Amino acid sequence: MSKHHHVTSPAELPPLKPGPHDKRLGLISLVACFGGLLFGYDTGVANGAEGPMAEELGLSLIQIGIVISSLVFAAAVGALLGGQISDAWGRRKSILLLAVLFFCGTMLVVFSPGGAEHGTFSPVGFSVLVAGRIMLGLAVGGASTVVPVYLAELAPYEIRGSITGRNELAIVSGQLAAFVVNAIIASTLGGTVDGIWRIMFAVCSLPALALFFGMLRMPESPRWLVEKRRYADALKVLKTVRSADRALAEINDVERIADEERGNKVTGLRALLANKWLIRIVLVGIGVAMAQQLTGINSIMYYGTRVLEESGMSAQQAVLANIAFGVVAVVGGVIALHNMDRIDRRKTFTIGLSLTTTCHILIALAGMFLPVGNLWRPIIIMVLVVAFVLSMQTFLNVAVWVWLAEIFPLHMRGLGIGIAVFFGWGTNGVLTLLFPSLVSGIGITSSFFIFAGIGVLALIFVVTQVPETRGRSLEALEEDVSTGAIYAVRPAESVSEPS
Repeated sequence: MSKHHHVTSPAELPPLKPGPHDKRLGLISLVACFGGLLFGYDTGVANGAEGPMAEELGLSLIQIGIVISSLVFAAAVGALLGGQISDAWGRRKSILLLAVLFFCGTMLVVFSPGGAEHGTFSPVGFSVLVAGRIMLGLAVGGASTVVPVYLAELAPYEIRGSITGRNELAIVSGQLAAFVVNAIIASTLGGTVDGIWRIMFAVCSLPALALFFGMLRMPESPRWLVEKRRYADALKVLKTVRSADRALAEINDVERIADEERGNKVTGLRALLANKWLIRIVLVGIGVAMAQQLTGINSIMYYGTRVLEESGMSAQQAVLANIAFGVVAVVGGVIALHNMDRIDRRKTFTIGLSLTTTCHILIALAGMFLPVGNLWRPIIIMVLVVAFVLSMQTFLNVAVWVWLAEIFPLHMRGLGIGIAVFFGWGTNGVLTLLFPSLVSGIGITSSFFIFAGIGVLALIFVVTQVPETRGRSLEALEEDVSTGAIYAVRPAESVSEPS
């Protein structure tokens, strides 16, 4: 007997109808995506601010490494805590808390005191600066787990990929905004105003305020409300983002699954450890999050200017060329959203890793065969790095965040994505710390050959281990993940519901 007899198959749910609820869902996803925008801006702003900041505060290279990577390591902790807090407190309240953290962290960074004179080191200033970066990191990490889950739980399954994926588009838009704002501030105020890096960071406070006041008017996730037995509230929210008949059909599914979970008495971490299939899906989630980071995408987003200078560009050219990375990341994000509900997640991962690994090999070869000083070297390396960022954004980044937000069962969704993303951020932190030394130590060629080797391993992992999630309701996925049935479904059948 099949285990699927009591989950409404997608075909049985009333179809999506256009109506005022579409606008409401659009508004909710827009407001929640300010969390992604902040995530992007706060991670990207350092790319142009680190130079003037180091100069004014008299920071050594290792101290800059600490300032930049403290955000990333704190984000790993924020991801883990954010997921669990959102399971206990609710997604909406957690996002409000994150907005406060974003604002306070920004203020600490902007007002961190300098030394007695320009360029002298102040231990107090350095401590305040790192404290601000840690607070921002906790907020960035929390946003990276809570916002995609909030969006995935509000979106209907037919368009869940493109709704949840908007957050990743917001992240890269935030990074691009940071690159552009930095370039404008540097070219207009550079040399005339002291502490321009403070202005670069201060801009972060505006989206933090927008996120806070916007979320005050947004609803809680209906699936989280069901988990807390607040059925009437859940239905009320769902009716604002679906047609009435669709809302009723969906809520019945969610309630049935939540009741069954409670029948098992165990939820969260204990349920996870008691079920070998849940342990397996968390391990696969960790693998997906780490594979995404091990492409080296964030090393380019944080240190793009350094790679370009290493390839032979002047500092001025590198800062301008860096904007190209931000632009293609946004372009790739737009294409990805368009494809998100058209192409299977597994296929998207496979195409993405094949392309990024190819780019790595070509960058390494260009570094090898074009000697330093060759006119074409910086241009070819830049074009290849742009191609890498474009393939990453079009096929991997958006798909990874969407997949992570939909694969875990409701009772441990925040915990599951938190654990996976914790390992992703941890990997990112180690790379952030080591990347400048790696490139200057062994050069572009060897660095990118290492990335290519890891890419091949990641590709094998995805093809053999990652289950498909597109075109299924979160409740149907939940049953299959909890019983291991998801691994028995061959990719070709994954779009239709097993009977």
